[in-house]
Amino acid sequence: MAITAQMVKELREKTGAGMLDCKKALQETNGDMEKAIDFLREKGIAKAAKKADRVAAEGTAYVLTEGNDAVILEVNAETDFVAKNEGFQTLVKELANHLLKNKPANLDEALAQTMENGATVSDHITAAISKIGEKISLRRFAVKTKTDQDAFGAYLHLGGRIGVLTVLEGSTNADAAKDVAMHIAALNPKYVSRDEVSQEEVEHERQVLTQQALNEGKPEKIVGKMVEGRLSKYFEEVCVLDQAFVKNPDQKIRQFVESTGGKLREFVRYEVGEGIEKREENFAEEVMNQIKK
Repeated sequence: MAITAQMVKELREKTGAGMLDCKKALQETNGDMEKAIDFLREKGIAKAAKKADRVAAEGTAYVLTEGNDAVILEVNAETDFVAKNEGFQTLVKELANHLLKNKPANLDEALAQTMENGATVSDHITAAISKIGEKISLRRFAVKTKTDQDAFGAYLHLGGRIGVLTVLEGSTNADAAKDVAMHIAALNPKYVSRDEVSQEEVEHERQVLTQQALNEGKPEKIVGKMVEGRLSKYFEEVCVLDQAFVKNPDQKIRQFVESTGGKLREFVRYEVGEGIEKREENFAEEVMNQIKK
């Protein structure tokens, strides 16, 4: 029976095994999907498949800088305990080094790239899953570059629960860049400056604030001025340059950055598990399910 790429893809999704292993299993079982799954399980290759439907919302953020290149990434696991495991931490560093060296354009490209050991990034992660025993995933990453006249700021909070990478342009003050990263970790702004906020978002916020003021019974003739004042406060919440510096509340981040002779070009902030819906499970049911398996 001819083994198609679609069959290999399906088996890979069901078992988490590598493409070559899946192709071999299908060849050995004449294309029988269920027998191919058993074949991989018997070889110990499909061990990771049992973890495929679990939610990996723990893990770590990590930042690596080297010369004029830097990478920030988030790697997820199912439990905080495993996230602190030496094997997991080693995997994170291996992935960071690979991403920094190869600079893939997106996650799909990254997972398909070949690492120094000859395995794809995806298969390397699968091998780690088999050893560690939990679902692990490379969720996201960003690679940034700078010039010799710029500075990176790297900061990890709570052992990697939050990771921030900043790029300070026109200043080589790495300490200042790190201070800005620390501030961003604490206050979680969405944008660098007001220029980055879309007109649609501004108009939406203006409408909400207008209705809010009217509902408070404010006279229509002063609502406009009130709304603009509240809109300014909104910018202070979402734009880092408008925020009061956590290390010196009397100074705006814009003033702090300008004092270094540079400007904040961009930042990336990852908080582990943000946006991932954690599935609540009955512990007794989970134990019984494991016993049945």
